[in-house]
Amino acid sequence: MKITSKYILREHVGPLVFALSALTSLLLLNYIAKKFGDLVGKGLPVRAIVEFFALSIPFTVAMTLPMAILVATLHAFSRLASENEITAYKASGVSMHRLVAPVLVAALFFTGFMVWFNDQVLPRANHRLATLTSDISRKKPTVAFKEQIINEVSPSRLYLRAVHIDRATSRMRDVTIYDLSPPQKRRTIHADSGLLELSADQSDLLLTLYSGSMTEVSLQEPAKLQRNFFTTDFIKVRGVGNQFESESPDSAYKSDREMTICELESRVERAAKTRDSTWKLLYKYDRKTAAPLQPQVLRPGIGTAYCRLLSAVGIRTAAAATVPQDTAKPRPDTLRQRPDTLKAPAPVVTTTPSDTVPPRPDSALHAAGVPPTFGQVVPAADTLLPSTTTVIVEGLKIEFGNAANIVDGHSVEIEKKFAIAVACFVFVLLGAPIALRFPRGGVGMTIGVSLAVFGVYYVGLIIGETMADRDYMTPFWAMWAANIILGSIGLVLTARLGHEGTTNRGSETTEWLDRARRRVVRLVRRRR
Repeated sequence: MKITSKYILREHVGPLVFALSALTSLLLLNYIAKKFGDLVGKGLPVRAIVEFFALSIPFTVAMTLPMAILVATLHAFSRLASENEITAYKASGVSMHRLVAPVLVAALFFTGFMVWFNDQVLPRANHRLATLTSDISRKKPTVAFKEQIINEVSPSRLYLRAVHIDRATSRMRDVTIYDLSPPQKRRTIHADSGLLELSADQSDLLLTLYSGSMTEVSLQEPAKLQRNFFTTDFIKVRGVGNQFESESPDSAYKSDREMTICELESRVERAAKTRDSTWKLLYKYDRKTAAPLQPQVLRPGIGTAYCRLLSAVGIRTAAAATVPQDTAKPRPDTLRQRPDTLKAPAPVVTTTPSDTVPPRPDSALHAAGVPPTFGQVVPAADTLLPSTTTVIVEGLKIEFGNAANIVDGHSVEIEKKFAIAVACFVFVLLGAPIALRFPRGGVGMTIGVSLAVFGVYYVGLIIGETMADRDYMTPFWAMWAANIILGSIGLVLTARLGHEGTTNRGSETTEWLDRARRRVVRLVRRRR
């Protein structure tokens, strides 16, 4: 039987290698086609361009390996059945479950490999890719800006929108700049074209605008409008170049896709504590607002068990990544960050002499479970005016929402790492019986079934992630629903492998459908 197992596995090697290389190449070429124009022609070294695309491979492999396993399983068993090798094994007394067993064992090996790959290799590659993108943005700042949207150039001060951006020359067309830096004025600048570049010391952003106008409105006198026209205008934004400064691969900031499972788990635990303590404080100030927001208790999941297992066997796990403080330098690709990666500012309470009261001692706040963010600014609820209480409640809602987003988003990422890994086993469980029940399906059956399963699985992941991020579903069910549904179908089909009724006219399913059609025809004729 060892010979049989080796033979069955060897039949899968060729299709697996071909499918993995073909699928990875297709997805990678699609990604290269989108990014190639942003990199070539900017004076970047070839090494940086090659490294950029090489670092894109791990994410592609994480998606294509389960696909390749399904394609290889369908093709290998379909070929064995079409060439009557399966019939020969049956005649020799070898059961179908015995033929599928070595492939399932190999699928378990790939599942373990994918867990390690998604936990260690993929986050590091994503983090290095994000750092390299930041370095490229520093070389050419236009890489950080997107067309047709409002880009934040200077936080809360200057915003830029361009209809078209030429990445090679850093030139823009149809430019609009919103300048909010004057405290009592609002300034809008329109230009037909412009040039975007960094100063020689890489610290300031230089904007050269051509053929435009500047409109200025005073907040104190909104009825008055001042408009000036120009042929060439220069704008220098100081300190913006720091946003494009290169970072080391070990920089503190990491997004959820750049963290390992244990880093995500630690971050979730800390965010859950902040969420729960913030909700308790919100409940003290406004029970009506807090009641529908009551969070569920964070229970240990598969990520917790995984990290405990690593700790038990003596494998050290990295500390969770921390979000940089306001003084840190954000990467250009984080100018439009997801809300769950931003830390809400502490609510600022403005008081008048009539409602000013001394804050409660820090020890009392900590005893009440108040998060440190509010430890210095939140007084007792019964001593505040209604307007002041409203400000505090709004600040607490922001803090609660951000913490809840971190818990949901990071929990989804943890479950996704495991769900995609387990898909390797689920696809074998589903593909082998399908191939054996349609022995003459050939390449058409392999492609059709693969596309159908891929569509159901990955669309389910995307929809589940969106619903979990919006708190419509728990992260577990959002990420594992597709695995559970397809796995259940695979278990039923695998259990019935010994009961197939294949003939020269087709499979058992085809015969069942033909019998059902004949019964319907007979019933219709009898009624006539």
